[in-house]
Amino acid sequence: MCQDHKNTILQTHHREKKFKLSDFFNDYWDTYAKSPKEFIRHEVYTAVRAIRACRTEVLGIEQYVCEECGEISEIYHSCKNRFCPTCSWTDTMKWAEKLQYKMFNLKHRHVVFTLPHKINGLIKRNDEKLLNILLQTTADVFKDWMSVKYNIKPGIISVLHTFGEQKNFHVHVHMIVSWGGLDGDTKLLKEIKGEYVRYKFLQQKFRVKFEDRLVKLFDNKSLKHKFKDRISFMRFLKQINSKNWHLHIEPPIDNPVGVIRYIGRYSKRACLSEYKITKMGNERISFEYKDYKNLDINGKPIVKEKDLHYTDFFPLLLQHVPFWRFRLVRYYGYYASASKIPDEFLFKPSEDDVLYSVNEKIEKASDLKTCSNCKIKKTYLFTIFKDNRIVYDAEYENMYSEIEAFWEKIVA
Repeated sequence: MCQDHKNTILQTHHREKKFKLSDFFNDYWDTYAKSPKEFIRHEVYTAVRAIRACRTEVLGIEQYVCEECGEISEIYHSCKNRFCPTCSWTDTMKWAEKLQYKMFNLKHRHVVFTLPHKINGLIKRNDEKLLNILLQTTADVFKDWMSVKYNIKPGIISVLHTFGEQKNFHVHVHMIVSWGGLDGDTKLLKEIKGEYVRYKFLQQKFRVKFEDRLVKLFDNKSLKHKFKDRISFMRFLKQINSKNWHLHIEPPIDNPVGVIRYIGRYSKRACLSEYKITKMGNERISFEYKDYKNLDINGKPIVKEKDLHYTDFFPLLLQHVPFWRFRLVRYYGYYASASKIPDEFLFKPSEDDVLYSVNEKIEKASDLKTCSNCKIKKTYLFTIFKDNRIVYDAEYENMYSEIEAFWEKIVA
């Protein structure tokens, strides 16, 4: 089960970032790629190239000038890859800021479903197929339960993670579930009173739904596996059913602002924050992680350090690169894109509920398009790329298509 489940507000890091993951890739990736420990997927090559190129002259540097004093500034383009530790954080903040206006004006609960580790082999052999089933079945658990018990349709946001604190393969789904929804008869907003849920019932429902789909794949010969026959496969399922499948449910969170601040930590972020990197060099890298099996006197997990050679670090980290066009964040029930929630039932944040004032501060701090002396907007000059190609002001409208085309070339 995912242990990182304390209700906390999403905040920026106050400590200084000492290392960049791109530097480690620049130093050792080319050597590793010549004789990798494991097969390297196309998506992995793309992610690595993106991280190495992010905010460098490879993707282009925009030049701006102040027409009053002549001050010149340079703005580097970002790679926007989902696995990039810098770009994923920015995307998370923008995503969360928009999401608050699309949620029920209700309490929500954070739920974590975790697959038994003994299924990891099947997951790795079948990739997206089983991950899709996991996301669908976990959402169905709450949709079905709320429909039968309360006659309501909830809103659900699901986020898939394949990693644990030490970046081991640990498949689980973080879900935000509206603690209520629209009544099936009256179509009015209905809140669930109280926090009580039948954990064992929902655990069993999760296991049965997932295993039913698994058996169906096996019987249709659509499942990649190493079992001799159906008997050995069913014996395997019986073995993993000897213990309850993990389910964790947090107490309700008061409003969508609190919900998004919380779930934002789990959404689009890369699996390794650069703030957690403690050492780098001599072919090794170290990063911090929380050991939830060992707690301090205050009941908090002890922070430890993991040190790895690049030949061990790269396959450990890069096994979590998302598959091509695989959606890690999904929406179900009334939060699905096809559903429409009446405006009167949506949360409307007040001025006191500004979700990401910190986002505005970051944008202002990085706004190099404004002259630091004259406080006026600078004029765009041109964009220069690593191969010395220059896109001038006359081509401004086509600049981003130029960048896009160049990016396609370097990641091909």
